Amino acid sequence: MSTRMSVQERERFLADVHVGVLSVADVDGRGPLVVPIGYDYEPGGEIRFSTGARSRKMELIRAAGRVGFLVQTEEMPVRYVSVEGPVVAEEPVDPDEQLARSIKYLGPEEGRAWFEATKGALADMVTVRVRPERWRTYDSSRG
Repeated sequence: MSTRMSVQERERFLADVHVGVLSVADVDGRGPLVVPIGYDYEPGGEIRFSTGARSRKMELIRAAGRVGFLVQTEEMPVRYVSVEGPVVAEEPVDPDEQLARSIKYLGPEEGRAWFEATKGALADMVTVRVRPERWRTYDSSRG
């Protein structure tokens, strides 16, 4: 039996609430920069996350033009979806999207409080959109 997820399963899994792990090529012989990050995804769409416009992470994203992205379960059975693809846009942060993402991860009360406490930083941030091209999936419950 295959441990791979179907297209529908992998897209639903990526759309669920997970902390993503972003990977982007570094320079000067260093290994890739790998960091956890909150994100949004809707089946058939693009991965969206926000970060500092002048951060090291964003500098590397601009230089590479591509990223890797992983989401996984933290418990058994192990399941993961890993994608790789091009950055298709860098745009100003939409405050409504940022508020919705805060609520998604922290719940209504804490999410609104976090957004209010950090919304002053939005002017120095960008939203990055990534189109998934290559997918790898694994579902250990099928093995």
